[in-house]
Amino acid sequence: MTDAPSPLPPDELGADVRDEARRAIEAIVLVGESPIDTRLLSQLLELAPAVVEELCRGLAAEYEAEGRGFQLARVAGGWRFQTHPAQAPYVERFVLEGQTAKLSAAALETLAIVAYKQPISRAQVGAIRGVTVDGVMRTLQQRGYIAEVGRDPGPGQAVMFGTTPAFLEKLGLDQIDELPALGDFVPGADVVEQLERGLRPDARPAPDMADLDALPSLGEGGDGEPAGGE
Repeated sequence: MTDAPSPLPPDELGADVRDEARRAIEAIVLVGESPIDTRLLSQLLELAPAVVEELCRGLAAEYEAEGRGFQLARVAGGWRFQTHPAQAPYVERFVLEGQTAKLSAAALETLAIVAYKQPISRAQVGAIRGVTVDGVMRTLQQRGYIAEVGRDPGPGQAVMFGTTPAFLEKLGLDQIDELPALGDFVPGADVVEQLERGLRPDARPAPDMADLDALPSLGEGGDGEPAGGE
């Protein structure tokens, strides 16, 4: 059995080899149905992973410098071609026109909980939302955004869920830790204080006593005489 050739190190990579490798990367990523891992590209091109990573980053920078309408982006641990964010309004007109298969608010809320609290069980998600989430969780699984990632070692060994590479791909993220911090969505202390002040009973404005004096007594009729008298 013949051994596979060793990947070429960076210092032995000539200009012709680099140009051919760049074209090969473009072709492979173009036909890939999902982001292509650097290690797979390394095996296919018979180049060191560091060289492939350098070539991919160089291509990405070149497309950006040329103002292309697409990008070579590192997403979900691999490389893929995607439209440039600046062209989103035009892409939405073309792709999203007439599309109705959008996630509901309940599904988005559930997906966010899984993303930030994973691994998490179905019961834990339901406890946070305060409603049954069986149907929503099934929908997210069918869409490929969440999947079973293990079981809770505690009593019952509940199934634990987490997000998938498809979730990262949809959001254009390379790793889950690139999600924005939850603190960015929490109102500041001054806002919370104002909200609390508005909910306190003692925060309601006191009635004007002059207005109260002008009102008829509860026991009087409209002319000031006692109501209900004969």
